[in-house]
Amino acid sequence: MSDALAGPDGALRCPWALSTEDYVAYHDDEWGRPVHGDDALYERLCLEAFQSGLSWITILRRRPGFRAAFAGFEIAEVATFTDADKERLLADPGIIRNRAKIEATVANARVLADWAAGELDELIWSFAPDPASRPAPTTLADVPAVTDESTALSKALKKRGIRFVGPTTAYALMQACGLVNDHLADCAAR
Repeated sequence: MSDALAGPDGALRCPWALSTEDYVAYHDDEWGRPVHGDDALYERLCLEAFQSGLSWITILRRRPGFRAAFAGFEIAEVATFTDADKERLLADPGIIRNRAKIEATVANARVLADWAAGELDELIWSFAPDPASRPAPTTLADVPAVTDESTALSKALKKRGIRFVGPTTAYALMQACGLVNDHLADCAAR
């Protein structure tokens, strides 16, 4: 039996998507869709790190504030942030003001600024499992929080100097960016 539920339009969706209109739009239009490009993937990586310990809706609703505060998550721009910028961020009510996460966001940009164009995209996508090896989940219990691939991705990123990217965060990134399709089997967005 599937956990998919009918939304306000009658379409079946993953149940987590139905708690707010923000989630419905995110679920239907973004989550699980392939994301490419170093800056776009850096943004998702940062937002997943900020989400750690919080609900995703908190991050989703503050995403415009994050984008404004972090120069649209342009790696080259964030890499130039100074201590004064970090203090500005710590005072910004439009984002999550966590010193360790802010420090990691800037430090990660500095690391990534030295990578070749497309290198982050290539590295992350190299951990995408073969879709044929993953049956469509029918219940939320079928959706893992960590996989061998997310553990390997986490290790590879950490080895290259990227911070705040454990295996659970790496798997959330994989889900959000379409490396895996964890929409339930009966979900209209699958």
